[in-house]
Amino acid sequence: MGMKHATLLVTVLSIVGCRKAEPDPSVLQAVSSSKLAPTPAPTLAPKPADYVGFDRNDYPGDDRLADLYKHFAFVGYWLNIPPGAKSNPWVGKRQILRDTGFGFLVLANGRLDAEIKKAKITPEALGRKDAAEAIIAARREGFPDKTILFLDQEEGGRLLPEQAAYFLAWTEAVAISNFRAGSYLSGQPSNDGTGPDGKPLMITTAQDVREQIAAKHLHPVVFWVSQDECAPGGPAPGCTIQPPHIKDSGTPDAPVWQYAQSPRRPELTKSCAKTYASDGNCYAAVSTDLFLDLNVSDSPDPSHGR
Repeated sequence: MGMKHATLLVTVLSIVGCRKAEPDPSVLQAVSSSKLAPTPAPTLAPKPADYVGFDRNDYPGDDRLADLYKHFAFVGYWLNIPPGAKSNPWVGKRQILRDTGFGFLVLANGRLDAEIKKAKITPEALGRKDAAEAIIAARREGFPDKTILFLDQEEGGRLLPEQAAYFLAWTEAVAISNFRAGSYLSGQPSNDGTGPDGKPLMITTAQDVREQIAAKHLHPVVFWVSQDECAPGGPAPGCTIQPPHIKDSGTPDAPVWQYAQSPRRPELTKSCAKTYASDGNCYAAVSTDLFLDLNVSDSPDPSHGR
């Protein structure tokens, strides 16, 4: 952008009969205009917004959606049977959630280590099989191309070899489809042995996965991190719909952060226990019967599934 500058003419003294020459009126006008012209204020970039959402294994019910949308921008959406359930109550609910205004966290329940070990096929084959089923479910539910599908990796710490093989086979299979690969995984530091100096080493599942992806030159994975430890040890504020800033999750570049769980983990939430209900669940002051997990994102539709 160019900037216009008024040119100030300097009138020198003219010696005419020992009198000063009268200033040129055009010069006076130029000087006066330059003094009065305001300096444009700098344009400030808008502050990034943080959006709060919830997830839970049980569908809350069609009649509760309008009230929940008063408080939450997005919702977790299971593609298969959630952990501990016998059926998936979210099937067929995408349209009513979308019509209400919700964005999505599209989630597929992954395998625990014990399940991977008991399978009659290799971890890689199992990962590809489960990814194919998640892709079919996402298409059936009407999610558009490029929607991020998050693999639910429940167990934290450094992945065991069979866990890593399953996990990376799943994410690679989704990444080469019309969808994008993501994972719900731990951003909570856990013990990873002892260093040369005798001090304990710590690692998060997110760190481990990121290192393995880089070392093997695999497709990127979008992280939805879980880190519900309250201060002074962690960044989480407890059960509140006033979300923390997504940049404070402890996992760089993670676009989604689960900062409160139901029920709360007592060893991690002692300092913020009063924000949870007496039964240990998070109702976030928006209900007395729907316990929730709370998430913050830099997008109102973190999976881009609308």
